[in-house]
Amino acid sequence: MTTTPQPTVCAVEIDSTVPLLVKGYGWLPDLRRRVPTGDALPVRVFGRRGVALHGEGAVAFFYDEQHVRRDGAVPGPVLDTLFGRGAVHTLDGEEHRVRKNLFQGLLKDPERVADLVKHAQKAWDEAEADWQREGRITLFERSPLLLTRAVHAWAGVPLPDQEAASTARDLVAMVDGFAAVGPRHLRARRARKRQETRLTAYLDTLRYAGAPSGRTTIAQTMDAHTDVYGRRLSLGTAAVELLNVLRPTVAVSWYLTFAAHALHRWPEHRERVAADEYYALAFAQEVRRFYPFAPFVAGLAAADIQWNGISIPRNSLVLLDLYGHDHDPALWRSPYTFDPGRFITQGTPSPALDDKLIPQGGGDPATGHRCPGEDITIALIASLAPRLARLPHDVPEQDLSIPLNRVPTRPRSGYVMDLRTP
Repeated sequence: MTTTPQPTVCAVEIDSTVPLLVKGYGWLPDLRRRVPTGDALPVRVFGRRGVALHGEGAVAFFYDEQHVRRDGAVPGPVLDTLFGRGAVHTLDGEEHRVRKNLFQGLLKDPERVADLVKHAQKAWDEAEADWQREGRITLFERSPLLLTRAVHAWAGVPLPDQEAASTARDLVAMVDGFAAVGPRHLRARRARKRQETRLTAYLDTLRYAGAPSGRTTIAQTMDAHTDVYGRRLSLGTAAVELLNVLRPTVAVSWYLTFAAHALHRWPEHRERVAADEYYALAFAQEVRRFYPFAPFVAGLAAADIQWNGISIPRNSLVLLDLYGHDHDPALWRSPYTFDPGRFITQGTPSPALDDKLIPQGGGDPATGHRCPGEDITIALIASLAPRLARLPHDVPEQDLSIPLNRVPTRPRSGYVMDLRTP
């Protein structure tokens, strides 16, 4: 007599919150080596039991709302630093789709993306003139300021000169401290509170001003948005979502620093990045794939579900391994080799890779939780990396190692540059 195999129930692990904080990007790969359970790895983290997914089909499974939901999945410390309370990242179903349409219209409009690139290029050129006068700068410390100026001008948010540097520091702090404990995390919380207060006050002035004339700014569009029930967002929620446009744009500073690191470590790419816009796009994609940013994304099981024979009870934590996916030898040839050529087909950049390249999440950005700012990230790297490649500079002795136990990570030195006169 034959029997039907029964699904394996997700086993209970010792809580791994501390190992996660200590090991960072290495946490899930290390677990996978020690607990070889295939593409479904039992975990217990943040006090929750769950499973970490990896491998072919995992992305589509994770981004199916029938399998995984986001409401209640994001820990409070991450909401209070990175995303904000009531943000689009915490919504599901029709509420999420209506709010996401707002971001889609703003962040994936080619004209708006091109306009942001122009603002960023102008800010870069102005900053570069200052850098030349100073002689030595640290890229990771300077790029957030130029991106802060660019995104505020683009979004229609006033930014007095005397507030630009402190605002840039706050926007960086929110990203830098979301996965940390201690002083970094406290700085992130305080930064979010200051910026939410600032933007709430500004949006309040917009509401008193009435309907705008001409093309609406991003800030005006955010302020006028109505939810699935036809209600206008509260000023606080509108400020949270406006901050979710400003903050991720400034977070491209991490990728710009990685781009500089790549051009220094593999200088053979410098000439083509500087001269060939198609190659610059491919270079931008490889920077996003090769360098670590988000280690994983998290959700909660929407029902009692199964993945590859593993039973995942309703409300269990479900993780999708982003960093591991983008370095999976089953998906990528020589994944630890930096090779922009992998993104070029017949002389032009490869089309969208859908669920193969997922540094900012996967799935359909129009309906799911994939980052709607992906086009902006690629465009900014591809437009500013050539300026980096053409910038005459020396790289003095420094620590350019990238610690995988720090999330988000970056070169330890921040990439120090000695500018040379052209």
